[in-house]
Amino acid sequence: MPRVKIARKSTVTDMTAMCDVAFLLLTFFIMTAKFKQEDPVPIAIPAYSNTVVLPEDNIATLSIGKDKVFFGVEGVTIRALMLDEVGKIYSTTFTPQEKKVFVTLPTFGVPINQLKQYLALDPDQMKKYPQPGIPTDSVTNQLFNWIREARKADKALNNKALYITIKCDSKEAYPTVGRVIAILQKQKVNKFSLVTATKTAAQ
Repeated sequence: MPRVKIARKSTVTDMTAMCDVAFLLLTFFIMTAKFKQEDPVPIAIPAYSNTVVLPEDNIATLSIGKDKVFFGVEGVTIRALMLDEVGKIYSTTFTPQEKKVFVTLPTFGVPINQLKQYLALDPDQMKKYPQPGIPTDSVTNQLFNWIREARKADKALNNKALYITIKCDSKEAYPTVGRVIAILQKQKVNKFSLVTATKTAAQ
């Protein structure tokens, strides 16, 4: 008797569920990812072989380049409280709209008397605005107040000590860096991190 041939059927796999999971994961990573912020000035950071991972929150960054100092702190509520307290020191009141713009800034580098003008710009104009840097001289040491109020705000809101990092151009003249370190030491902040690029260890 001839054998009965069983017709071959192609298998069909329903990929709908897998596609749903893939898009859910993709959406999750996009929403939770923290994109790298563009530096206010080009900063070629020095290289170092050791690596320490910086925290993603509870951190303030001092960016130094072209003899200018920029300041940024993580956390919308910290930025808002810091702005209010610094405004009181210099008798400057900020509108709700100005506060709304300020809390979105990852970093800034303008004196307090130019800050309202800077906050009135649209995002494209902000990128082109020549920020002169936050004053660090002995007469108008505004950076001292920004750092102090940021530390006080973080302590009041999170009950933590603010983690401070310095991101400096590798070719930056020492006097500017020295003034920033002196400001930190004046507030008894003797522990901070220097942001560096990774390099292979010497053979």
